[in-house]
Amino acid sequence: MKILVIPGSLRTGSHNARLAALASKELTLAEADVTRISLADYPLPLFDAGLAAELPAAAVALKRMVMAHQGVFITSPEYSASVTPLMKNAIDWISRGRDRGEPNYAAFKGRVFAIGAASSGSGGGMRSLMALRQILELGCGALVLPEQISVPRADQAFDDMDNLKDEALAAALRTLARRLVELAGVIS
Repeated sequence: MKILVIPGSLRTGSHNARLAALASKELTLAEADVTRISLADYPLPLFDAGLAAELPAAAVALKRMVMAHQGVFITSPEYSASVTPLMKNAIDWISRGRDRGEPNYAAFKGRVFAIGAASSGSGGGMRSLMALRQILELGCGALVLPEQISVPRADQAFDDMDNLKDEALAAALRTLARRLVELAGVIS
């Protein structure tokens, strides 16, 4: 089972990049073939519908990367009670690309998404997760697992080996990873 992991932050020392790395580890332990990318490797201009007729090469490459996997795990920090502009822009570009005969939102169909967030605040990025779920499910028609992972006080949540200190959160991440692999196997 091929699973793509996308952290929605480029910040050095990002809690969500750490969560994405830990999710990658758990997905590998669940016997998935994991690819973790950085959106820095897919530089995209700010989405403009006028430019969408001819997709930037990075948008085409990112869409193809998503489509080459049966499952996608996205971690997203919370900016202004929503997802990062980086993540929203990437989703907008991916959603617009269509090859001949392909249905709308093809990159979001036929695969399963899992979401997570880590935040130094007490909310753990929950508002980001609500917004991301709405974008993926309602906006793009994606199947998003009802389970999700929210890591509050992320600046204190990881140990020196980048594992979660809280065993309940660690167990929730393991369960989410296994569920993603399991359901992606059924859908594909």
